[in-house]
Amino acid sequence: MTEAYTDSRISIQVSLSGYSFKVFHDGDVRSSGWMGSDRIFTTPEFQRRYDRVDISLLTPKCTLVPAHFFDPMTARQALAEVVALRDSDAVDYVEVPSRGAFLIFSNSIDETLSRAISQTVYTTSGNPARILPEMYYILEGLADCPEYNKILCSYMDGWLHIAIAQGGSLRLANVYEAADFTTAEYFIFLAMKKLQLNPEISTVCFRTPLAQEQEMSLYRYFKAVEVL
Repeated sequence: MTEAYTDSRISIQVSLSGYSFKVFHDGDVRSSGWMGSDRIFTTPEFQRRYDRVDISLLTPKCTLVPAHFFDPMTARQALAEVVALRDSDAVDYVEVPSRGAFLIFSNSIDETLSRAISQTVYTTSGNPARILPEMYYILEGLADCPEYNKILCSYMDGWLHIAIAQGGSLRLANVYEAADFTTAEYFIFLAMKKLQLNPEISTVCFRTPLAQEQEMSLYRYFKAVEVL
């Protein structure tokens, strides 16, 4: 029988190269670091059920539309205006109430890992979790950033996902193609410069795991670095 955790949550991030997860239980948080896809069926944490299961896919195919402009009938067209879509790409959307907007996205990035995980890790009620884009959880996670100027990023497999807010006001949400972490840092600094934010007095937060050299590189420029 599958073991169930009460008052618990698991947050799983998936990309082309693998996955990572965090388990929240009884006030404790355990993080896995980045793992290869070959380990999903032997990961003990995936053999349990949780009160809440969050699965995010680091898809670059997404765009945020204010709620008063959003029309489900034109969602695909709106996404096609900002990213390259194939005819076979499925398009979906999710409301982001905290931002008064809808996030339109496509999970069609030639991977099957996210679906395999969603069919492996269930909630205590026995339901599979919906696979949502990483940008959704970044937008929702901005509130957890500790300062007035909130900078939250994820980076994996050549894509930087970033959102910046000042207080409750969202100033930027975007995905940049960045072949390496140095290029990702460039886009972070570019976004901050555009918004006239000073890294030396700012904390940058990440949802994806950071390698030690990545964290040390960020500390050269930022007041603090946090992994949420």
